[in-house]
Amino acid sequence: MSTEIYFSSNYRDLCVEHGTGAGFQFEFSCSRCQDTWRSPFEAFRAGQMAGWLSRGVNAAWSIVGGAGQGVTNAADGLAGASYGNQRDAAFTRAIENAEGHFHRCPRCTDYVCARCWNGAQGLCLHCSPDTAAEAQAAQQRGLNDRVSQRSYDLGQQRGQSYDVSTPRQLVCPNCSAETRGGAFCQDCGHRLAQSASCSGCRQDVPEGAAFCPSCGTRR
Repeated sequence: MSTEIYFSSNYRDLCVEHGTGAGFQFEFSCSRCQDTWRSPFEAFRAGQMAGWLSRGVNAAWSIVGGAGQGVTNAADGLAGASYGNQRDAAFTRAIENAEGHFHRCPRCTDYVCARCWNGAQGLCLHCSPDTAAEAQAAQQRGLNDRVSQRSYDLGQQRGQSYDVSTPRQLVCPNCSAETRGGAFCQDCGHRLAQSASCSGCRQDVPEGAAFCPSCGTRR
């Protein structure tokens, strides 16, 4: 079975094929906390030599006014011919090193770091959470749930005195600010459209009306 399968979704290829910084390096991550570990950098000598050669040739040709593109392409081609095999070998070594920094959970098959590993159970903390930590978290959830319920009950009590029949404009038509149901806009002072109730029949009276259109009572 190929070891690459296990790290198919939690590693990054940081290899560089061309240039003076050419080399092989891979970054592996914990499937649970996403912390990363990088394999030691391995220089790709052929790629580095091609980079140095290209820089030297281009610098020389720039002095005499020529172009060294053909030499540069040839150098890159020679380096590229060996890159694939060397990259695969470096990846195999990187996985062997990574296995010393990660644990493979036999239940979910994820690779996790030492901090996400329950050594006593031989499982990752996803599959076998720490008992003390779970107990403490459960207590906190219970406390939060109880406080939330009490707050909800208090809100219901306060809601008995809230006037739900009065129309409220939540956005000011003058400046588009949020009004939070106020009678006036807190940003521009615009009077918001809230229908007043008739003192005689309690029906809504349009803004600006002198008499109630339902019963004729003067406002």
